[in-house]
Amino acid sequence: MTTTITKTTPYDDQKPGTSGLRKKVKVFQQSKYLENFVQSIFDSLEGYQGQTLVIGGDGRYYNRKAIQIIIKMAAANGFGELIIGQGGLLSTPAASNIIRKYNAFGGIVLSASHNPGGPEEDFGIKYNVGNGGPAPEKFTDKLYENTKTITGYKKARFGDVDLDAVGEVEKGGVKIRIIDPVADYAELMARIFDFDLLKQSIQNGFITLKFDAMHAITGPYAKHILEDVLGAAPGSVFNAVPLEDFGGGHPDPNLVHAHELAEIMFGPNPPTFGAASDGDGDRNMIMGANIFVTPSDSLAIMAANAKLIPAYAKGISGVARSMPTSQAVDRVADKLSLPCYETPTGWKFFGNLLDADKITLCGEESFGSGSNHVREKDGLWAVLFWLNLIARKRESVEDIVREHWQTYGRDIYCRHDYEAVDAEIANGIVDHLRGQLDTLPGKSWGDYEVKYADEFSYTDPVDGSVSSRQGIRIGFVNGSRIVFRLSGTGTVGATLRIYLERYERDIRKHDQDAQAALAELIDIAEQLCEVKKRTGRTEPDVIT
Repeated sequence: MTTTITKTTPYDDQKPGTSGLRKKVKVFQQSKYLENFVQSIFDSLEGYQGQTLVIGGDGRYYNRKAIQIIIKMAAANGFGELIIGQGGLLSTPAASNIIRKYNAFGGIVLSASHNPGGPEEDFGIKYNVGNGGPAPEKFTDKLYENTKTITGYKKARFGDVDLDAVGEVEKGGVKIRIIDPVADYAELMARIFDFDLLKQSIQNGFITLKFDAMHAITGPYAKHILEDVLGAAPGSVFNAVPLEDFGGGHPDPNLVHAHELAEIMFGPNPPTFGAASDGDGDRNMIMGANIFVTPSDSLAIMAANAKLIPAYAKGISGVARSMPTSQAVDRVADKLSLPCYETPTGWKFFGNLLDADKITLCGEESFGSGSNHVREKDGLWAVLFWLNLIARKRESVEDIVREHWQTYGRDIYCRHDYEAVDAEIANGIVDHLRGQLDTLPGKSWGDYEVKYADEFSYTDPVDGSVSSRQGIRIGFVNGSRIVFRLSGTGTVGATLRIYLERYERDIRKHDQDAQAALAELIDIAEQLCEVKKRTGRTEPDVIT
């Protein structure tokens, strides 16, 4: 194998966010930009020579070209085998499964998740470690330091690999396997859920469904499992073909961007069940006929009913949620005497808890949930969990949700996103909030008396690592909360996220519209952070 070493100079903007490096495509297309980052990944690893690397992505624009570059660099740096999804495609949870199933050293996942795709839009890259999960902060910190000192990168000299031909080839002494991206994942799902019961429930008409794949990676997975294997009617999975620009849409499964599904589920004669997934297949939106299930409620309901699912029939070891996620799952954990962990936002923080068997289920308010079957959140897994639950309980989605609220109370919840805020203004808002923390406890707005006000810091109970400055928390005596956090997943400016939560035990008040029920908290949040005053905006860009 002929290898070249090309001299380079560092870029100063390659610090990974909560899930890898995300930038506009044109940034990645800069000379040596992708190569610098990939070489910095390899320079941060030890003991990988001769080992296996998994490579795949969500199919967005620049995915194929990036994979060809990574193949040549992985070969030059000494990997012995590469496993790549056909067409360069692997959903993020499927990539995690492949890493685990084939005992790979790690994997490179190419995605900007729920961000738009296309020549003018977003691209992303992250490294997953041997347990199948995102690299921990200690690795990404080392990676970032390497991006600042890099002087050269290695690349093998051989022709491009045919990514569309399933099979095995050898290039420069490196074994390259192109695999069916769906088969291993479908096999895993069949071991977790009761596929026979699901087939029966779909075939006898008890369950009808619609799944919006949003022209993203989950399309082939959902079409195979839901239609080909379980027997859902043809067309149950729509927008099923992955496109480089996601059909011009925004592959974020919420009521705003998955409006096509929402119109079906709130329209005349809706099916029993509706769901959507995002760009790389790790997020999910759950709906029933005329009802939307918040991600926080979804996690709590799954935890409360886990024993009805074959893989979790013997019980679960514990649960975890990201800090901004509502406290609904905490109430389930308390009733079932389960450990419950509160972590920073970012799936990487669940990895140690899962590996140590401290938890079985985990989730985030940002439409992500998962379990110990992989080390990523998993959109289609959540969909199958709900379908299995409906089939076992013989109840509608709405009945399941209302039954849960009757037992545990309702955490009325919403998130307001102010997108693409000027970074200086966004940081000024956070500094303004920090400056108030010491004076807020004991302060009251009507029925809302502040119990605590802090900036969340997390000490990992497994390895003792500390993650600080993970969001501003304002907790009230009545159990309500307001959380402020700058998101690390955007590519332009900053996104300020405001999370609002109010606990309601009174069953007569469970039907309240969230925005109306949270109106006082919304007003308090503005008084505290002044986002409208400081940005000149009159309302959030997205409400979920």
